[in-house]
Amino acid sequence: MKKLIALVLSLALAASTLAGCGGSGSSSTPSSTPDSSSSSSAAVEPTDIRIAGLKGPTSMGMVKLMEDAENGEAANNYTFTIAGSADEVTPKLIQGDYDIAAVPANLASVLYNNTEGAIKLLAINTLGVIYIVEKGDSVQSLSDLAGKTIYATGKGSTPEYAFNYILSENGLDPATDVTVEWKTEPTEVVQVLAQSDSAVAMLPQPYVTVAQNQVEGLRVAVDLNQSWSDLDNGSLFLTGVLVVRSEFAEQHPEQLAAFLKEYQASTEWVNANVSDAAQLVEKFDIVAAAVAEKAIPYCNITYIAGDEMKTAMDGYLKVLYDQDPKSVGGTLPAEDFYCNVG
Repeated sequence: MKKLIALVLSLALAASTLAGCGGSGSSSTPSSTPDSSSSSSAAVEPTDIRIAGLKGPTSMGMVKLMEDAENGEAANNYTFTIAGSADEVTPKLIQGDYDIAAVPANLASVLYNNTEGAIKLLAINTLGVIYIVEKGDSVQSLSDLAGKTIYATGKGSTPEYAFNYILSENGLDPATDVTVEWKTEPTEVVQVLAQSDSAVAMLPQPYVTVAQNQVEGLRVAVDLNQSWSDLDNGSLFLTGVLVVRSEFAEQHPEQLAAFLKEYQASTEWVNANVSDAAQLVEKFDIVAAAVAEKAIPYCNITYIAGDEMKTAMDGYLKVLYDQDPKSVGGTLPAEDFYCNVG
């Protein structure tokens, strides 16, 4: 994260308050159902929109739109790039090579802060995807983690901060009640699970599915997304979001609104057509189809915008900020962080 912040700072761009992201806007939540056909945006003059995503859950929800774009059935002229890491996407987004990107939730705040508002938040696209897994049945709830060693990845980043918060809110001291052995890659955690019958791990999807394919008897013991929701703190456990260049939003508000309608329809199609969606996930080199088909129901793909997005993001970022301000770019973002379209 320090390396990323330095990179963002070196490329920082000034930005003004832009009409495309101004005002309170209207709330678009997962319960609303847009017209998924391009005819819903027939009056919009198509424009070129360059979109970047990352391999994994945060890009799975856009695969139907990717397919529609390839078939010439989308409202705009979309070009999609799927990258292996956020470090590949960030500099190109700041430099203007991408217009929209699907990125980790906290990175949106980092980008906003360190580009003086040149990057803003459009929508939440993925809720929590982290799970506690084990071979046996010794863990039935968070309280059962007391005294255990947990193998995980993400030290010094959002998985650690979120896990510490959830433990603390459930009466466990992360510093004394559990031992977390941090690994560099999820594959290292999977190896530990394969070699030990008693190991307990914290893994994100789709690595949970990968591990279950390799480790016989591995089960999900605790869904940390549900654990966060159970706290009823007014926020949500977030993984991925859509961000946009403020300049692009100002120049193309109607085309951006058309994109968001198509994107929301794509996320709903993916959740309703898991098997077909898995084939597209593999086609666009995001995750293998066999893994995607099992993982999609647990990836919490969604679309949340407007006031609900703001409430959820504010609460989530405050949790991270309280543990380490650097995790959100040094300060909580101002009101114009939220780009309300339509």
